[in-house]
Amino acid sequence: MATITKKDLVERITTKTGVKRHEVKDVCQEFLDQIIIELRRGNRLEFRDFGVFEVKERAARIAQNPKTMQKVEVPSKRAVKFKVGRLMRESVEMPPQPIRNIPAAAAVEVKPAATPSSIKVPAGAR
Repeated sequence: MATITKKDLVERITTKTGVKRHEVKDVCQEFLDQIIIELRRGNRLEFRDFGVFEVKERAARIAQNPKTMQKVEVPSKRAVKFKVGRLMRESVEMPPQPIRNIPAAAAVEVKPAATPSSIKVPAGAR
């Protein structure tokens, strides 16, 4: 399995849409920044069929160092949880293969995202 970076995704989106790379990069970064901002505020983010991000409070607890057997107090903390959506779960459960080889019954329909008016998309790229 390969590691796909944000840069890789930006390049793919640029190629597919014809939108300038720096504009795609800026939109992707703003999207990620907004996720962080909303999670910091304690909000739940739901992306239908993709998944849900939410912050959960973990209670303080007493843990034990396995080497020394000494008790250690672990303070409470907030952690981000992600619950996978139905279409993503079904897609990931399938054997790894190029997306074009996924049977039509299991293929995920990708709808074009709304394009902000500040981004010019060539007519043939939509």
